[in-house]
Amino acid sequence: MALRDIFKFREMPESETSKPFLEHLEDLRWTIVKMAITLVAAMIICFAFRSTLVRVMQAPLHDVDPQVGALRALGITDSLVISFHLAFYAGIVLSFPLLLYFLAEFVLPALTAVEKRFLLPAIFVSFALFLLGVLLCYFWLLPKTILFFFRDTQSLGWTPTWTVQQYYSFVTRFTIGFGLAFELPVVVLALVRFGLVTFRFMARTRPYAIVLIFLLATIITPTPDILTLIAMGLPMCLLYESCIWIAWIMERRRSRSIAG
Repeated sequence: MALRDIFKFREMPESETSKPFLEHLEDLRWTIVKMAITLVAAMIICFAFRSTLVRVMQAPLHDVDPQVGALRALGITDSLVISFHLAFYAGIVLSFPLLLYFLAEFVLPALTAVEKRFLLPAIFVSFALFLLGVLLCYFWLLPKTILFFFRDTQSLGWTPTWTVQQYYSFVTRFTIGFGLAFELPVVVLALVRFGLVTFRFMARTRPYAIVLIFLLATIITPTPDILTLIAMGLPMCLLYESCIWIAWIMERRRSRSIAG
């Protein structure tokens, strides 16, 4: 019964305006509490495996040069602070499906029975895209980016000596940011599904969307260099372009179903 209450969509009154504002705040508070508890539980699990997380996150660096793989800890509390940071970001990845579900409980209370049946598959696809972005960044983009900065540093006659704070801040923000960037199709298609945007609108505003995407990439990327900005922004532009054509397919199917 308790689990059923936790995973139950909040009830929508006959008129949304008839629901008191304080009840909306209570729903929001309960949603935040559930998301916080889920994230903290995932963080505790990840913190227990912090040694494994450290080895996994430093693997791309060891592949570039084993000597650089020996990061320098300049702060007395670096071991604990970095462990908490890793547990936080790994906890986001681990708890991502539940966090999405709890957010959907609050944002989408008025879904029909048919739409609710599509919710879990949609969450699964969203998590799969997020995980795909993280893995693609970790196995392909991150090693190339680290190698580029390693060689660029050496080309200036400097010895690459990186600290744990610098390295883990770069790696975690880069990988998580890339994973979140892969959520763009889910967001766009949800807007198309609810009729908030159309294929024509997306195609017409493509230049503005590209500018916004690169502005978002500038915020997400951990370093201000142009290479990292392009590496983050270009895949997002390609994802947005794919969303335009998927929206076109969805609208054609909808038109055919109405005509039939």
